[in-house]
Amino acid sequence: MTRGLGRGRAAVLYEADPAAGHVIGIDVGRGWLRAAAADLDGCVVGRRDAPNTARTAGAMVHAAAELARAVAAEAGLDWSRVVHTVVGSPGVTDPGSHRVRYAVNLPGWGRSDLFDRLRAELGTGLDVVNDANLAALGEYAVGAGQGSRLFAYLWIGTGLGAGLVADGKVFRGGHGAAGEIGYLPMFPLPVDGEPPAPGSARGGPLEGAVSADAVVRLAHAMGMRADRVVTAKDVFAAARAGDATAARVVDHEAARLAHAVAALAAVVDPELVVIGGAVGRNGDLLLAPIRTHLRDLTPLRPRVVASALGDDAVLLGAIATAAETARDHVFATREG
Repeated sequence: MTRGLGRGRAAVLYEADPAAGHVIGIDVGRGWLRAAAADLDGCVVGRRDAPNTARTAGAMVHAAAELARAVAAEAGLDWSRVVHTVVGSPGVTDPGSHRVRYAVNLPGWGRSDLFDRLRAELGTGLDVVNDANLAALGEYAVGAGQGSRLFAYLWIGTGLGAGLVADGKVFRGGHGAAGEIGYLPMFPLPVDGEPPAPGSARGGPLEGAVSADAVVRLAHAMGMRADRVVTAKDVFAAARAGDATAARVVDHEAARLAHAVAALAAVVDPELVVIGGAVGRNGDLLLAPIRTHLRDLTPLRPRVVASALGDDAVLLGAIATAAETARDHVFATREG
């Protein structure tokens, strides 16, 4: 606490005690659950990842809550000191109905009682936020987006989405769907023999063209053996090992991602685009061809870089968001 100098009543500035409470960040993805605990300054004191083996929304909620409580216990935290939890989730969160829409990769995640189940399991303050938005906030706080006035985080993994950060705040749009570029109505640069994405009408045409599953389908269509290429990771590994077909697959993927960047450039005009997610983490192979194809597509060319946070982007964004909310709560409680 610092008191002002001079005449009149001294101004009093308060600074939160970082140990006055703790927060939890949870990242819910199709393949993994990640949880971290932090103090009110956002300093992480515990972290754990676990495979997401749940097949129902209820089981996923329970598994996420158990993981969060285990992280707190390992860090020596009394759960009653956890003030707020932020959950990162695919899809669009409707603040009115408290439902998550369009989370097509998580079975049952759009149930109307999702928030109630999470609150019951966690017993803390709660926000559920789009994962790409949280990843963008994480990059803004401690990653590649630091100091950027306006930038976009392009998430390429099991799905496709973008988080938009302007002056440190996420731009959500009129209905929370800003950045859902996976629904852009195009399928750029199809390859002969490439099958359509299953369920692409639900997941979105562009998402169906660039997601991790799409990379695998493209690889098979271009002649890579299905018994050797099971995941997108296999394709990128083969490209690094000098496989010519894999290199062509990567170039096609980069060309399609360049369409996504071009769309962001035309509509939002970001000074920076950060690529991340399970596919986006392969910036060593993707960045150069994305920039090349972007030059052929548009004169509007933002700087394109790889995520500095990798798999931690969503979790760190969740922690930063939860800590900000928790600090306000602690102040309000003490002043009241």
